[in-house]
Amino acid sequence: MTDRFHFVRHGQTEDNRRGVRCGGDRDIALTEQGIEQARRAAERFRAQGHDCGLVIAGPLQRTAVTGALFAEALGVPLLSRDWLRERRLGEWNGLPIDLTRPWFAVGETPPGGESEGAFAARVLDGVEELVDPAADLLARRPLLVGSKGIGRILLHRLAGRPGVELENCEVVAFTRLSAPPGGPGRWRCDQLERLAGCAA
Repeated sequence: MTDRFHFVRHGQTEDNRRGVRCGGDRDIALTEQGIEQARRAAERFRAQGHDCGLVIAGPLQRTAVTGALFAEALGVPLLSRDWLRERRLGEWNGLPIDLTRPWFAVGETPPGGESEGAFAARVLDGVEELVDPAADLLARRPLLVGSKGIGRILLHRLAGRPGVELENCEVVAFTRLSAPPGGPGRWRCDQLERLAGCAA
């Protein structure tokens, strides 16, 4: 059986709507539009017939609620994993995305926040847990629910697709191409049809 998992970015938050940064040290709820986005995305995913036996979500409200809506629509269990928490952004929280984009591009660490290296290592360690046969998670074809930064690490570091960023409720599929001993292996990322009405 081909090793595969899906990833979906959470629904819209007020900070997403305003175009400002919101890290893993800022826990805010989905907007009403964000809840509706997640419901529609979950129903679309279910209707497309994707093989998924488990939803694993980050612990913050925006990912936990999105994950719960997917798990309910799919009729599968919901787990929480802290490694799916967004990068801590410290003093960059609440700043305009356009202002901070150059700082991210050169690898700066937010004052009071988490370095890019530590964040990437945390996410990739989580992937190793995911693919560990003893954990029996990957065999259940999980859907991971996280924030834009988690998706960025998976796309850039795991699948070699720099420059790709996900919209709210956009779903992508990761398929393992090879699995050398002691590592998560090489992965291909396929973007599914963009879910109508689910852009930020």
